[in-house]
Amino acid sequence: MWPAYESTPLYDRSSLGGLEEDIRTVASTWFDHEAHHSVDEFVFHYPVAYFQFRPHDRYSGTTQYGMDQLFRLFLLKEIHGWAHETSLLTYLSHHPDLREQLGIEAVPDQSTLWRTWHERFTAELRETIEAVARTILIKAQNADVAVPREPERNFPSHGDEEEPAPDDQAILNEAASINDHISRIVFPAFSLNRDDGCEIHQNAYWDLQTHLGLREGLAANEGARSFIYESTRDRTPLGHAHRDQIRDLSVEQVREMYRRAVNRLLDEVAETEEFFRAGIVAIDITEADPFTGDRTGHEEDIIGTKEKSDEYAYQWVTVQLVGNAVPIVLDARPVRKGESRKEIVEDLLNSAEELVHVDNVLMDREFDSQHILEMLSQRRLSYIVPKRMQTSEKAQAKRLLQRGQDRYETERKLHLGKNKWHETTLIYRRKEDSEHDDYRQYSVFMSNRGSGLLTEYGYRWEIESGYKSIKRFMAATTSKDFGLRFFYFAFACLLYSIWRAVDLLVQVELTGEYEHSPMVTADNTLTLLKKETGIG
Repeated sequence: MWPAYESTPLYDRSSLGGLEEDIRTVASTWFDHEAHHSVDEFVFHYPVAYFQFRPHDRYSGTTQYGMDQLFRLFLLKEIHGWAHETSLLTYLSHHPDLREQLGIEAVPDQSTLWRTWHERFTAELRETIEAVARTILIKAQNADVAVPREPERNFPSHGDEEEPAPDDQAILNEAASINDHISRIVFPAFSLNRDDGCEIHQNAYWDLQTHLGLREGLAANEGARSFIYESTRDRTPLGHAHRDQIRDLSVEQVREMYRRAVNRLLDEVAETEEFFRAGIVAIDITEADPFTGDRTGHEEDIIGTKEKSDEYAYQWVTVQLVGNAVPIVLDARPVRKGESRKEIVEDLLNSAEELVHVDNVLMDREFDSQHILEMLSQRRLSYIVPKRMQTSEKAQAKRLLQRGQDRYETERKLHLGKNKWHETTLIYRRKEDSEHDDYRQYSVFMSNRGSGLLTEYGYRWEIESGYKSIKRFMAATTSKDFGLRFFYFAFACLLYSIWRAVDLLVQVELTGEYEHSPMVTADNTLTLLKKETGIG
């Protein structure tokens, strides 16, 4: 499925920045498809009809070749790394099928191509072609697609030579500066509702909470004692005082502060062209370590685990940006006994859509309720959700196995009650290297946009890997206080989001691009945040 191209407040249809962003988005999905193993094919099939080349064309008269054709030709030349137009012409001469795909009846001569690049194209368009060619090569290489040449991973300088890749010290220096800026913007969104005359500044509490997240398994009492020696503040809170202040915050107060903080964080990263306020979100539930104590009086909060067992645990649910966007946790909330999954999803989507433009929603199979799917469709959102296999799905998977069929799609109506139905598409996909030899080789997904969204479901791994980091950032506690437990989780989500935002800004500052693999480590970010004093 190609993106829908429209003029927006951020980009119009002649925006080269918008073109770069679109190519980066499409290439990420294109090369993940098992049938797409050619960089040239991407160049020929990428849809540029929406783009208005006219502002970037310095010719005004009638010409034999259209700007879209020439754009593809020079993109091909840059991708292959040919220094001269002659190599491109030779390639076209030996591949008539490529000329046909480009709609070129006669191969242009060398002088025409030279004039196009040096006289017809604007300098900005030439720079864009060079930039998107590098992006395409990197996206293809990351998907294990053969590339014509090795993409340069360091960003070209404005001079004749290329700058070397940033070393660790340069990364740390840049991260320190950005951390300082981000923390002064984000942390004031949190408030303890205390009087101005209090001896201990409220930011000391956020400093201490960050300090607790720096070391795995560090509880408030022990952390408060070590923080006295590591902090440059005159007064720091004791562990019991810290917990008392946090306990006074309600879950809704914590969520409201969290949303304010994330909104400020998004405003910072949105100033870069590498972040765009649209995309895919994933909603998922995570749980704390199994609770082994006496839960008497806390049965509404310490509920069962996601897996069917006799264990109990606190559960939290988040909505997070995934895909090509920086993986920021947009909102978090607890899961309590008696709450419906539909109520939870609606609540989180309301928060997410206040912050970003949401197109697609990814969820795990615990959200496979037809009422949730209908709600998403009514909100005009696309979804992809795995389905728990019932008798009919098992029987269909057995038939597919007998036929040796790897993929299958079928329409299904799900009953909503009172003669109302939700229409969805069931997609059966056979897992590679499955440990099973029966119908369990297949997974079943539901989507209101067909199988085109199936490749996007792979983005959910980001939220699972994110949870590992978030739990790493959480302070340890044995307290049963629900508000305290949730605050610890929400603050860990904030630290994780700050880390990923800082990493994006550092990458853009030092290399001019953003790759999902972090350049700044989580520990570096936490250490730098811990060193901040007098925030706000």
